[in-house]
Amino acid sequence: MRKTLKLATREYKAAVRTKGFIIGLVLAPLVMGGSLIAFALLKDRVDTKDKTVVIIDRSGVLAEALIEAAEHRNKEEIYQAETGKKIKPAYYFEMVEPDDEDPRAQRLELSDRVRNVDFHAFVEIGPDVIHPGEKSEASRISYYAKNAAMDNVRQWMSWPINNHLRKLRLADAGIDESEVEDLFYWVNVDGLGLVTVDEATGDIQEAKRASEFEAILIPIILMMLLFLMIMMSVPGMLHSVMEEKTQRIAEVLLGSIKPFEFMMGKLLGGVGVSLTSSAVYVIGGIFVVRSMGFEEYIPFHVLPWFFAYMLMAIIMFGAMAAALGSVCSEAKDAQSLTFPSILPAIVPMFIYFPVVLEPVSGFSTWMSLIPLFTPTLMVLRLGTPEMIPAWQPYVGLVGVLLFTFLFVWAGGRIFRVAILMQGTPPKLTNIFRWAVRG
Repeated sequence: MRKTLKLATREYKAAVRTKGFIIGLVLAPLVMGGSLIAFALLKDRVDTKDKTVVIIDRSGVLAEALIEAAEHRNKEEIYQAETGKKIKPAYYFEMVEPDDEDPRAQRLELSDRVRNVDFHAFVEIGPDVIHPGEKSEASRISYYAKNAAMDNVRQWMSWPINNHLRKLRLADAGIDESEVEDLFYWVNVDGLGLVTVDEATGDIQEAKRASEFEAILIPIILMMLLFLMIMMSVPGMLHSVMEEKTQRIAEVLLGSIKPFEFMMGKLLGGVGVSLTSSAVYVIGGIFVVRSMGFEEYIPFHVLPWFFAYMLMAIIMFGAMAAALGSVCSEAKDAQSLTFPSILPAIVPMFIYFPVVLEPVSGFSTWMSLIPLFTPTLMVLRLGTPEMIPAWQPYVGLVGVLLFTFLFVWAGGRIFRVAILMQGTPPKLTNIFRWAVRG
């Protein structure tokens, strides 16, 4: 045990004393959260180039309403009140006469003009849009643009069009709009948590407003941080063992230490590095969130589970990586085995979204109880506002613990046989035979 701890201390110091470790601490979250950082930095950088849209109004009642709504928007919404700076593009609408003889040719002509950037897009309003009948084509409003699905103009048009249609339908029904002033008042459905009782005073506590940040972002941040710790430790362990084997350093070390102690020293060193890195991120994250005034969103109750699952995951996947590294005699062998060593940690990344949306569903429960997926998925579920049954984290931890013992045991048997072998290519059949027979 003393020799194992000595080797673990050496591995830990060799990792944390390098400039690469410091650079990795800084760059890793930037890489993992780069899209969020870019969104925060670029959210106010919008294209303010004015957009012109041509209207083919076969109903004869909507074009003028759109033009008036756009004029009001251009006057009131596109300039910053304090500085007068233009922050949004202006929308301009122009009417053209419908070509009833050959509407397809008119659409083609306008499409060509959009391609030539004569204007931004064109919209065609059906003749029966006020009172849609059985002919759906006659009541359609079609928006034509290069990227209509993500077009902000199309999204903006929905409210003024439908608001004006409601007014026209009221008029046709003989109802004075002034008599039902609240007809167009839109009532939002507020999302709230559950009412609770203060255990200290017994007073009923009002429910808090539900937050998408708390429901989705916090669980994903916890899961991605755990995944980051795995990615920072496991592949490096595989390559480290391979390098020490190919450079004959392992032969020197095995003169004074047993193969299993050698492997455990590497694993414990990797655990120490992961603990250091995660402590920096967690403590730094708590400090930043508190300074921003969002202390209520810090999931303190999840942090013990986070560190417990992280330790088991690093040892479990690290034992697999160390064993695979011991069977490699060349760098290309290690490259080909790196992906299989981290594949169990990658699979949850493909299914995390349905899990975070429905954390207590049967799918989420059973997937999070598969030991290879438990660390990331269980931490993700625990981070949601949904109350996870109390037995599930414990059962998941027991399953991970059993698999960790299995991986360490099998990895130790593979490591003992393969670490001194030279020139033997890594074959799956050999790896399984060494794991079973030793």
